[in-house]
Order: sequence, then structure tokens, then C-alpha cells
Amino acid sequence: MTSEPNFDEIPAYIPKKKEDFMSTGQLEHFIHKLNVWRAQLVFEAETTINHIQEDSAPVSDDNDRATIEEEFALELRTRDRERKLINKIDKTLHLIGTGDYGYCKTCGIEIALNRLEARPTADQCIDCKTVEERKEI
Repeated sequence: MTSEPNFDEIPAYIPKKKEDFMSTGQLEHFIHKLNVWRAQLVFEAETTINHIQEDSAPVSDDNDRATIEEEFALELRTRDRERKLINKIDKTLHLIGTGDYGYCKTCGIEIALNRLEARPTADQCIDCKTVEERKEI
């Protein structure tokens, strides 16, 4: 098994005075942040595959087998959510490539940098996201 790559936390981007929104520096920061996040998710998926393959030897005790199967099911559900997140990261990287990253898909205003730091895949400003979530209730 390969050793875990270094996925240290990437420090938040600190904009320079009078810096344009989604400047080259900001875009490079978010591209790096998204690529590191994606690599970490892919690494964890590969680790899960290896873990399941190595630990799937037959177990004679029904309780032990049930416990192992439940652990595997939980890991697979987690990896499925992460697979969807990888797709969202890929879409976000595409948005960066088209020049649409950082702008709300609903109203078109700039998404706050602190929101993008917290959730780099955010595609709505906080106001539009709040309205959308209220409609779901």
C-alpha cells in the first residue's frame, strides 16, 4: 500500500488591497485548494478499496460477519458521497476554466471569499442559498 500523501490544510487566501475579485492569485489559490481536496478524496477511495479487498476473508461467526459487512456498507456510503463531491469539484474546476467561478449562478453577484474558503464548491451567494434551502423545507 502506498503511503498517505501530505494533505496539510491550505491557508486561507488573504486578498491584497484593491485586488480585483477572482484575480489570478485568487484563482490559483482555489485551483490548488480544489485539486488537493480532490486528490485527498481519491486517495481515501483507493484506501477503502484496498481495505475491503484485504479484509474480506470469510468469517465463520455470523455476528463478526455482520459487523464487518456493516462497516463495509458504511465506508461505501461515505465513499459514494465523496464520489459525488469529486464530481462537484470537477464541475467547479470547469467553472474556473470558463471564468464563471466565484459568481452566484442564481443572481450573478460575487460570492464572498470567506464563503468560498469554507466551501470552495459553492455556486450560490449566501442569500440565494438561504432562500433555496427555505423552499426545500
